[in-house]
Formats: sequence, structure tokens, C-alpha cells
Amino acid sequence: MQSLEERWLLEEKYQGEKTPEFFIDSKRLQDGEPLAYILNSVPFLKTNILLTSRPLIPRPETEYWVEKFIATLETNSPTTFLDLCAGSGCIGVAIGVEFNKALVDFVEIDPAHNSTIRENWIRNCSTDERFKIYNGDLFTAIPTPNRYDYILANPPYVDKSLDRVSMGVKAYEPELALYGGAGGLEIISKIVTEAKSFLKPKGELWLEHEPEQAPSLFTLGSKAGFVVHTHIDQYGITRFSQLVLQ
Repeated sequence: MQSLEERWLLEEKYQGEKTPEFFIDSKRLQDGEPLAYILNSVPFLKTNILLTSRPLIPRPETEYWVEKFIATLETNSPTTFLDLCAGSGCIGVAIGVEFNKALVDFVEIDPAHNSTIRENWIRNCSTDERFKIYNGDLFTAIPTPNRYDYILANPPYVDKSLDRVSMGVKAYEPELALYGGAGGLEIISKIVTEAKSFLKPKGELWLEHEPEQAPSLFTLGSKAGFVVHTHIDQYGITRFSQLVLQ
């Protein structure tokens, strides 16, 4: 009996025709390779995100909080956004689709993902303007004195000691995009402590994180001059925080 993922693969990629290539892809699926990599794309809000360079696969949890973020914006005037730890660029691209005057910068440590981010932007936003891609370690990649209205990040935050990552994720998705050091907080700490210098007055930082990290993030954010609001995701799990610069 075919699994739900096999049926989706058959209909989505092969239009119901069981070609020799389908059986090859079906074997990849049975071996544990994520369906999104086999399809080379994943839907994300109003976009379709390519995964050509095999960045972290966008998750429904991320989609949920980005949708919540978009709902807080009431204007389509020129606004500056930074998609930090961009990976596929799904967050910034979703914003670019929603707001046709948005100016979006992407920062990604792995230059292998540049072409994926660029293609995702152009395919979904129908323009080669309004965006820039920078490579480097967090804010060190940004030419100063760039300041943004909003910084959004799904950083590496997995705490290895909790060991919540499935074998399929460990085997196929980039470790660089998953693990956040001791307690999963090393990269989050850098982002929170340095973000103030890259935000406009009253700017906001939105971060995805583990539920166990919320108290530490609240303390870090408060010390850095933010008002911190922590929220649950669609599964009732504490998953993201909105940090508003005072």
C-alpha cells in the first residue's frame, strides 16, 4: 500500500503516471529522504519555495509565525526587512510577495544558497529588484550602518541535548542550519545582543526558538533594551518571540 507521501509524490511530480523515475524517487522516499527535497520545492504561505541547494526545509511552525507577523503590518509603504539566517529565503520572499514596496535583505552564512534565494525571489516576486543577499556570520555580513524596520530569523536553535531531531532530518538537512550550540542559545544570544545596532527606533526582532529557551530569551531581550512578547504556535508550543525595541 502506498503511503500518503508516495501518493503525493505520484500526483505532484508525475501526474499519476508510474514512470521508472517515479519508482526511483519512491525508493529515495522509503530510504528516508524528505519529500520536499525529492520534489525540490515546498509551499510557504503565498509562495512556492525551491530547495535546489538543499537548505533547511521550511516548517509549518515557521509559516505560522511569519503569517502572524505579516498580519501585524498595516501599511504597504516602503519598509525595510532583514531575513537573517535566510536558508531558502522563504521568510523574506513571503514578505516580498505580500508587500510590493518591501525592501528585503537576506543574510546567509552558506553562499551555496545564494542562487536558491535569488531564484525564489524572482520566481515569486517577479522582479530582480528590492532585495539584496549578503553572506557571512550574522550581522558581520551587513555593510554598516544599515538599519531595518524589522529583523526576522529562524536561526539554528536546536539543543543537541534534547535530541528531538529525527533521523531523516539528521541524515539529509544541513547541520549548520539546525544546531545552536550550548543549550541551542549561542546564535540566538548573538542575534539578540547585536540586533539593536541594526534596527530603527521602535524596530522589531522576531525569532523562532525552542520552548525551553523562552525564559533565557526574555532575560537576554530585556537586558538588550527590548520588550519581549513570547507566543505559541499552531500546536500550542511556545515557539516564537516578538522583541520590540524601546
